[in-house]
Order: sequence, then structure tokens, then C-alpha cells
Amino acid sequence: MARHHLINGVQVPFTAAEEAARDAEEATWAAGAFDRAIAEVRSKRDRLLAATDYLALSDQTLTSDMTTYRTNLRDITNGVTTVEQCNNITWPTKP
Repeated sequence: MARHHLINGVQVPFTAAEEAARDAEEATWAAGAFDRAIAEVRSKRDRLLAATDYLALSDQTLTSDMTTYRTNLRDITNGVTTVEQCNNITWPTKP
């Protein structure tokens, strides 16, 4: 299906060059989908870790549950290679 855009209020079909440029933009966006998804996962993981950092200070003793929770958060991206895997991550429950 041909794409169109408005020029001076008139709907005009894309030229072949405009179609090719738009296809290239869409391909570039699609190719970056995993990078965007894994960055979002890492950002959430980092926020969750930061929320428990105070427990890992030298004057605190981490419980084994909290140690496991933090380890699971750090390892959450291991083996994740697709957008679908990023979207289906099961986040550990904070003790």
C-alpha cells in the first residue's frame, strides 16, 4: 500500500525515493527493538537494586533472602536475547 503525506493540504503519494527512505527508517527502528527492550529491563533492574543498596552497606547484614533477591536481579538479563524474552521476564519478589 502506497504511503501518502500532505503537501499544502493535498494528499500526495510518496515518490519511490521517499518510499525507500521510509522503509530504511522503519528497518532501522525495527533493528533497534531489542536494544530498547533490554535497556528498559536494565533500567528497571538498576532501580530495584538501588532501592536495596542501603541494605548492602558494611554496617548492615543482608539476610539470605535479600542476598538471593539481589543476585536474581543482577542475573535477570542472563540468556535474554529477544524482545519477547524481555517482555516476559518474571521479576523476583522483594523479601
